[in-house]
Amino acid sequence: MTTQTLTQTTTWNLDPAHSVAEFKVKHMMISNVKGRFTGVKGELALDGENIANSKIEATIEAATITTGEPQRDAHLKSADFFDVEKFATLGFRSTGVKAKGDGELAVTGELTIHGVTRPVVFEVEGPTAPAKDPWGNLRVAISAKTKINRKDYGLTWNAALETGGILVGEEVIITLEVQFVKA
Repeated sequence: MTTQTLTQTTTWNLDPAHSVAEFKVKHMMISNVKGRFTGVKGELALDGENIANSKIEATIEAATITTGEPQRDAHLKSADFFDVEKFATLGFRSTGVKAKGDGELAVTGELTIHGVTRPVVFEVEGPTAPAKDPWGNLRVAISAKTKINRKDYGLTWNAALETGGILVGEEVIITLEVQFVKA
């Protein structure tokens, strides 16, 4: 693979086959349950001269949630959680990009889940230098992470445990591993 330097604003389309949107949340206050969404789409406007002028938008099909347990997945898709019939997508639109050094960025934006939009900050590694894949396409990648409180997005369902505590934690860690292909 060869790498190139970007000197202008370029448009990149998210490659869903090489991208993952994952989350983890405490279960019964003792372990983490992980899940992922497979229906991820998005676009990156990457300014190679001034990263602060870059922008990203992404949408996720809520019904593509999977945790590896069909009954749990059905419950997460129900009105108790994501209510995928009413709120078909989750979304993110950046409002600012700030370089932190060492290839790290703070990307602020608006995250929409369950019809509620709130500001968040993603800690981002990347974007990588552009690399040419075996088919001649240029690609870049990012890794991103943030924490949210699910109750802030109207995801309030829970159950009390007999031993004290709750079934589902409130803090959710969201991680993204995303590749983009130059448009």
